[in-house]
Amino acid sequence: MQAQCIINCAVTGSIHVPSQTPYLPITPQQIADEAVGAAAAGAATVHLHARQPDSGQPTMNPDLFREFCQDISARCEAVICITTGGAPTMSIEERMTAVQQFQPELASVNMGSINFGIYPQLERIKEFRHDWEAPYLDGTRDLVFKNTFQDQERVFAIMADSGTRPELECYDVGHIYNTAYWADKGVLQPPLWIQFILGIHGAIQPSVRNLLFMKETADSLFGNDYLWSVLAAGRHEFGLGTVGAVLGGSVRVGLEDNLYLRKGELARSNAEMVAKIKRLVDELGIQTAGPREARRLLQLKGKDQTRF
Repeated sequence: MQAQCIINCAVTGSIHVPSQTPYLPITPQQIADEAVGAAAAGAATVHLHARQPDSGQPTMNPDLFREFCQDISARCEAVICITTGGAPTMSIEERMTAVQQFQPELASVNMGSINFGIYPQLERIKEFRHDWEAPYLDGTRDLVFKNTFQDQERVFAIMADSGTRPELECYDVGHIYNTAYWADKGVLQPPLWIQFILGIHGAIQPSVRNLLFMKETADSLFGNDYLWSVLAAGRHEFGLGTVGAVLGGSVRVGLEDNLYLRKGELARSNAEMVAKIKRLVDELGIQTAGPREARRLLQLKGKDQTRF
């Protein structure tokens, strides 16, 4: 079992659109402020995407990543994790740009191709603020989020050259076996840092049984050579996150994955979400890791070795 629970905050992501909530951080200043607030509330790591400041549309513009990553790094000690998932509509070349340029301590990598359907959100939006939002969501009816073995190999090579530890995003059980393939090849070195993701339309769905299935599969493949976290999308975020912490894992929360603090109440900030999950795990007597402990557990290179 992990000695401590790492709280990871996914600050904005690329799944939700601005019309769904007024609290989604969009500009570099908003993203930086939200990340720093999440760190102050107890997040040891922050998972970052960029958005166009004028419209909120997902982007991999390195100038935007530079702006908020530098700001966050100057203002707090949280571990910065940059996405290579970007958005399901982006090419792998676009998605690798920021990691290649800034060489962060952590970066996410998706461990398999899946149908990635975010179009059901259309049913819950009465009025759109921007012209891009409806076509963006609706386009995922006929979309495969491409993450082939060749794509993964290219991302892992960039991370190896950069000294960046991969955060291995597993949306289904087959992705855990894909991870084992790369570990057996010697491409991935322990401790593996695996995110079990439940609740994306097109992948494994959120339940305690499915979480246990994923954990038991990883246990059988990796033994003590991995650490893990649970990301449960939407209303399952806090419940399954708490189950994961009880089972000895870590937990991810944030406005990328869920917009509500509780039923019917929009979260006003990422810090609120971090504070809630920290309160839950604290009440259960589970120790949470700070940034220093997270760096030690994950064997990270240190933020002084990044290019922010």
